[in-house]
Amino acid sequence: MYVNSAYWKGKRLDFKDRTHPLFVGSCGTYRLLTRPVLPTHRPRGRLDFQLLYIASGKAQFYFDGREQTVAAGHMVVYRPKEEQKYRYYGPDQPEVYWVHFTGNNVTNILRQYGIADSMRVLYTGVSMEYRHIFTQMIQELQLCRENYEELLVLLLRQLFILIQRQIGAPARARSRFAAAEFEAAAQYFDEHSQSALCVEDYAASHGMSTSWFIRGFKELTGVTPMQYILSLRIANAQNLLETTDYNVSEISRIVGYENPLYFSRIFRKQCGVSPTDFRRQLRVREGR
Repeated sequence: MYVNSAYWKGKRLDFKDRTHPLFVGSCGTYRLLTRPVLPTHRPRGRLDFQLLYIASGKAQFYFDGREQTVAAGHMVVYRPKEEQKYRYYGPDQPEVYWVHFTGNNVTNILRQYGIADSMRVLYTGVSMEYRHIFTQMIQELQLCRENYEELLVLLLRQLFILIQRQIGAPARARSRFAAAEFEAAAQYFDEHSQSALCVEDYAASHGMSTSWFIRGFKELTGVTPMQYILSLRIANAQNLLETTDYNVSEISRIVGYENPLYFSRIFRKQCGVSPTDFRRQLRVREGR
């Protein structure tokens, strides 16, 4: 399991801030690969708000006693004192980002960005931009550089803006027909990400123009088809680096890249480190 998290002044206990309209208390990410299950249950909830983003895979949430599967491309909002119950299962390979925030005007701020009080699960699409924002928030909380608290709020507001834009996406991209087409495409890419994929060929085989397909896919998911495929391959590579002893060249071929040097460049661009350094950092954290 990969974990990277940070807490304001090391405070792992939740708290309510009454001096700021909006304040970020903690954030982090989980990537469950080898552990069979990771359950969370807070019967009385927390004092702060929580926003979780399912970046890949899926997770099981319970609302009012009913189980609901939340797939990649969705976010879940918990408000203060709401029961929180959810589970991550290893076979589902979930990658989840989360942020806890508080303040004296949070409810009104959420409403301002189109997140109504009754909303629990939000369709936001899969986007590398979300990952970048969460990663930057984690880094700011870890490094505590000058004015980091203010920057954390700005980053969170940027996330809210992206959510608002997706909630208000054009109706044509959110129609049942279009949604079914693009969800089927995403599932196909999920199942064939290790193969040579051609977006143009896929669109043509389903009677769609390439430009319409790319535009509609991005409106629904937040990323282009090739960006979506890239995120799948990188997640698969991270899994193999953590759970196997395959070398970088072998992993490159397994995830869909014949050229290991090209794969290493792409991996570094997406993750900030080379595949070799990524594996080394994981083993240092695990004491291996």
